[in-house]
Amino acid sequence: MSDYRAPLRDIQFVLEHIVGLPELCQVDEFAHADPEMVAGVLEENGRFMADLVGPLNVVGDQVGSVLNADGSVTTPDGFADAYQRYVEAGWGGVPFSEAHGGGGFPWLVGVAMQEIMCSASMAFSLCPLLTQGAIDALVHHGSEEQRELYLGRMINGEWSGTMNLTEPDAGSDVGALRAKAVPAEDGSYLISGTKIFITYGDHDMADNIIHLVLARTPDAPPGTRGISCFIVPKFVLDESGEPGEPNDVHVVSLEHKLGIHGSPTCVLSFGENTEGAVGYLIGEENAGMRYMFTMMNNARLSVGLQGLSLSERAYQAALEYAQERRQGRAPGAPKGESSAIIDHADVRRMLMTQRAYIEAMRALCYLNAAAMDRSRVLPDEAERQANAELAELLIPLSKGWCTDIGNEMTSLAVQVHGGMGYIEETGVAQHFRDVRIAAIYEGTNGIQAADLVGRKLPMRGGGVVFDHIARMRALDTELGQHDELTSIRDSLTVAIDQFETATRWIMDHGVEDPRNALAGSSPYLRLAGQVTAGWLMAQQVLAATRLLVDGDDEFLQAKVVTGRFFVEQLLPQAAGLVPAITAGYEDLFSLSASALAG
Repeated sequence: MSDYRAPLRDIQFVLEHIVGLPELCQVDEFAHADPEMVAGVLEENGRFMADLVGPLNVVGDQVGSVLNADGSVTTPDGFADAYQRYVEAGWGGVPFSEAHGGGGFPWLVGVAMQEIMCSASMAFSLCPLLTQGAIDALVHHGSEEQRELYLGRMINGEWSGTMNLTEPDAGSDVGALRAKAVPAEDGSYLISGTKIFITYGDHDMADNIIHLVLARTPDAPPGTRGISCFIVPKFVLDESGEPGEPNDVHVVSLEHKLGIHGSPTCVLSFGENTEGAVGYLIGEENAGMRYMFTMMNNARLSVGLQGLSLSERAYQAALEYAQERRQGRAPGAPKGESSAIIDHADVRRMLMTQRAYIEAMRALCYLNAAAMDRSRVLPDEAERQANAELAELLIPLSKGWCTDIGNEMTSLAVQVHGGMGYIEETGVAQHFRDVRIAAIYEGTNGIQAADLVGRKLPMRGGGVVFDHIARMRALDTELGQHDELTSIRDSLTVAIDQFETATRWIMDHGVEDPRNALAGSSPYLRLAGQVTAGWLMAQQVLAATRLLVDGDDEFLQAKVVTGRFFVEQLLPQAAGLVPAITAGYEDLFSLSASALAG
């Protein structure tokens, strides 16, 4: 069972040479976070996560969180201690505003740290991830008083946060939720109802848990237009702002899950023993869905990172196993000797595929985070807007494409192990099980695809996606300056042409009948992700080629090889998606439900 090692040099390469951290740090807001300082922060963070959090991954899986007879939840041995040391080290506050006690670093740096933490232990990482989403909502939509009361302790990690959307009869259809919020005489609200699938809905790691809960006020209109968002703390704050009396929030049960056993996924009951749990309205009534999307955009990027993180962890295990396991004789090996399986061609194919996709996912997620940063801090308004649009376009790709790929890469890691991969003791099966939820979290990948064709492609009349296509085509000039990169240039050109063809078909026929766009939406998301990743990997080859001029570096040579492998061998798979995108909806609906049943 391999130990996790943070891939710091690769992370630094992407930050400095693909997504432009040095330029971002020239903006006044981030001037204190220069690349050298960022490298030091990430090195220390990588050490902390590998040494302290990484070993918890197995115990979290094997022991899991437990619901006690008194209704409290206990996390696996070591989780609470590691979390307290995480809080003491100040890791949670690094990417948040200095005005609320954070470090004021770019969100891009926070995303790199999230990758490392999630690779170390996805189950552990979910507590800070959910807290991050609650912080985002309060920063953007909370009152000054609410920000003063809650943000400092949530940013430093003393208090954690949750998102409470889902109910037994309201999953992806959030507009069907039934939780109620009745005004009280003191200006608070009394919250009643049941929420399910609440990650870290209760635990023993933080002093208070700040639940953000979607509910309906008495006169709210139906559907999503009538949803409001409320702060419902586990312990109601006293006059001095300290946790006081327990609120009427109780754990009904913990879900028994395929993976991430260390993370308590709770069914929560609000107002079971009183008129309601005490809650406080965030912003305006009936604006809850808009506020929740503030949380969900960043959360969707973080979930996309889970696909990357678990692929990285599984790849490290597969690589170590392939170097140690000896089986059969590879071509050219001495007679009578068995070879390490890494010398067999198909094992090499699987390892190269994992490595190339991991590097592509890292570049995509980091680009998404960098666009978010630039949309906030660049001095030029037009550049801020362009980056905001790019970030919006990339969100469904980061979330949907990376988590689909994560399922496939962790499965390949199991395959490299052969029969031993199916045995829990080797540990690699856990990564396969853990990552499976990521394609479901924060809106299933089908919803991400529908969002891409239904909301993102129509932005600015298609201008945003065609600007992205033009941005990718602009790399052709630079590729053309290197004769040895002709095959990469040609493959990328073909793929971008196919992406543009599919995009125009979706936009033309989707307006005519939305069912056409929706029928092809999932293969279209896969195509968009694959081509965008190919463009980024071509940039990787260019960057490594430029740097190799100054010397011979095995790491940079490997960057050229994996980039070439992706663009020449993996990117062409995009061509096979076009017929499914442009087929229309008729075949999908030609069989009745009874005919599908046979």
